[in-house]
Amino acid sequence: MTLRPTFVAIAISGAFAAGASAQIVVPEGFSVSVFADGLDGIRGLAVSPDGNVYGKVRGRGVVAMQDKDGDGNADVVKTVPGTPEQGSGIGFHDGFLYYSTDSSVHRMKLPKGQLMPSGKAETVVSGLVDRQQHASKMFTFDPAGNLYVEVGAPSNSLGEPDRAPGAEGLSDEAVREALSQFGGIWRFDPNTLNQSQEDGYHYSTGHRHVLTLDWQPKADALFVVQNGRDVINVVDPTFSVEYNAERVAEEMHVLRQGSNLGWPYTYYDPIDKVRLFSPEYGGDGEKQPEAGRFQEPSVAFPAHWAPMQMAYYGGTSFPQKYHGGMFVAFHGSWNRAPVQKGYNVCFIPVDDQGLPTGDYEVFADGFIGKERIVSPGQADYRPMGVAVGPDGALYIGSDQGGRVWKVSY
Repeated sequence: MTLRPTFVAIAISGAFAAGASAQIVVPEGFSVSVFADGLDGIRGLAVSPDGNVYGKVRGRGVVAMQDKDGDGNADVVKTVPGTPEQGSGIGFHDGFLYYSTDSSVHRMKLPKGQLMPSGKAETVVSGLVDRQQHASKMFTFDPAGNLYVEVGAPSNSLGEPDRAPGAEGLSDEAVREALSQFGGIWRFDPNTLNQSQEDGYHYSTGHRHVLTLDWQPKADALFVVQNGRDVINVVDPTFSVEYNAERVAEEMHVLRQGSNLGWPYTYYDPIDKVRLFSPEYGGDGEKQPEAGRFQEPSVAFPAHWAPMQMAYYGGTSFPQKYHGGMFVAFHGSWNRAPVQKGYNVCFIPVDDQGLPTGDYEVFADGFIGKERIVSPGQADYRPMGVAVGPDGALYIGSDQGGRVWKVSY
């Protein structure tokens, strides 16, 4: 169920606002400033305990942003030397700045009170499966300090030929072999350096690709949103273009050890609220797997919104309804015709046990900057990164248009 809050259009303030075409819309009582600009290719965002903002920027590496005078705009924007240009994941844990490439996770010591890390980078894990498609390695930590890294599946639905008309799924044995290598989350001890993927614990499986993960401490569980499959109408033309655009959910799950999300065999229809077999595995829009075989989503978002980063709201400056919930950036997908949708930041509320209520609301919108677009490149901005600062503010980064916003209450 989508909740519809009262929105107000914000006249964006800040040194970088000149020339802005997109008018960011947020609920009444919130304000938005442009925190930083000119950072095309922002992927993940993270905020240090000191309140400094760090972004993983494609083609540049890790960029550190600092608001020295407290006016809501970054006075200092510096690239952290030696950080790789590739990769999307970024985060903080136990005095270290962590970041990923498409095949590895690294860390650098970040002393309290300093903007720039010190010392040489350490490799926590390398050799993670990277076959170009769905290669970004996003990660998070649990309260015990364990590191969780998602290894995406380099395929649409393990069909042969992939994404092509008449693609046929692999045998069960071949699927099991594939899922032993990718399509899941692996857990590591971050204080053990130079690990391989085989050194990690295979925590969950049946993923297509998850760039959206964070830990909810009250539920004591990992929350993720999976990117749903593409081109179902190309693989089987009996499915219409409209079916492809509306009927393959982006699935939010509460992961426990051993969770199986049903990929590549199935997808989830957010309209009829049913899990269905993919055409590569005999699906016809009606055939369902046996009950209990695969995990059902906690929230089924509309098709092809393309979930990116997730941020747990552990702050207190936003109203009570936001406490303990999750913010998710939706990037918009190339595989949604004829009208593009998504391009927003949603909020997912939780109940007294810290679990999703099943509802969501669009918290920040207007990033497209136009009434209608038909391809992602026409959007002014595409939200990718979200992070919460120690003051409770929410930061939103776009990998198109290169801007970071700060949302305060």
